[in-house]
Amino acid sequence: MSAAPVSGRLSTLAAALVIARRDFTAILFSRSFFFFLLGPLFPLIVGGLAGGIGASVKETTARPELGIAMSKADVAAMSAAYRQLQGQLAYLPDLVVVAELEPGQAFDAGAAVRDRKQNLAAVITGTPAQPVLTGTRDLIERWQGPVSLAAAQALGNAPASYPKVELSNLVTKTTADENRSRVTTAQLGQTVLFLLTMLLAGMVLSNLVEEKGNKIIEILAAAIPMDAVFLGKLFAMLAVSWVGITVWGVTGTAVWLAAGNSLADYPAPAVGWPMFFGLAVLYFSMGYLLLGSLFLAIGSMASTVREVQTLSMPVTMLQLLNFFFASYAMARPGSAIEIAATVVPFSSPFAMLARAAQDPRLWTHGLALAWQVVCVAICVKAGATLFRKWVMKSGPARGGRKRRWFGRRAKAETAV
Repeated sequence: MSAAPVSGRLSTLAAALVIARRDFTAILFSRSFFFFLLGPLFPLIVGGLAGGIGASVKETTARPELGIAMSKADVAAMSAAYRQLQGQLAYLPDLVVVAELEPGQAFDAGAAVRDRKQNLAAVITGTPAQPVLTGTRDLIERWQGPVSLAAAQALGNAPASYPKVELSNLVTKTTADENRSRVTTAQLGQTVLFLLTMLLAGMVLSNLVEEKGNKIIEILAAAIPMDAVFLGKLFAMLAVSWVGITVWGVTGTAVWLAAGNSLADYPAPAVGWPMFFGLAVLYFSMGYLLLGSLFLAIGSMASTVREVQTLSMPVTMLQLLNFFFASYAMARPGSAIEIAATVVPFSSPFAMLARAAQDPRLWTHGLALAWQVVCVAICVKAGATLFRKWVMKSGPARGGRKRRWFGRRAKAETAV
């Protein structure tokens, strides 16, 4: 009994799945992947410490103080009146006693304000009946009224308590406020999408260059279609990136929620938070695959790390221009510029995510995602073709037509 014939190569999708599973498991269970996950932690820790220390320094040193230099009785009366007034006007600076003067004692208020050992913005001198405020013009004009009220209170010419003002909150949010808040959400979404794409897409390039140096890529290309190799590597790196993003997102969300924050504190996008996050996942995947396919094409033409750096720099700059283009188009919804930003494949993920924050319509995202899938397929096919031509040398020989032309010319000259 004869055995059934064995089929040849795997299909493109099946072979791509094999490559994706191989690369995904090899990277996921490597020791370097753990340090990859810890990579963003160190900048966040340093940034958090720097921000906390900077805020503390700013709070303790940058807050201006108002000094007072009067007789002991006047200082006590003015301080009590000022503290009561400060309870109603929270923007007022702290009152600091600079000096308690004896009768007839002179005091230089200008020198006190210029003294670098103190953080004085202005100084009150004179008496409650005739107060003198010394400082820069903008500050003394702003504090003139509160100092006058405090002086009147110290003289007993003001009420012992101030009436509470009732606030009437008739309008919670206007249309202008809603549009402005959605623009903020769109800008934040675009920025996060761009940073994650540029941070993680470079892994595709480094992986391909490493396997080219080890001749592994040529063995794979001899066994399965090159399109499948490129497609498998793209999806493997995309899966690795999503593992990293999930770990970072869960950790960051836990810390964010533990700090007492919630999504209700932030402007909601037009499509709602669940749909916005879902579209963000899809547009990151499309943006990653588009940029990764370009990096694969670059890796197919580069043979050294130096060539990789030289060739990838223009792509990085062009992607930055695409991000700026999408950001510029975001402020002009419905215009020709905004439509162009959604059609250009490398700016389309950023422009469409911004549209999700501003426009509740969903059918446009279906069209955009379908177009981006087509562009990914075209870029993968082009990258595989370049690899076969430049590395595997399976395309038509470069310069063959020129050599044949010179050969015919040489034969003609010999015959003559």
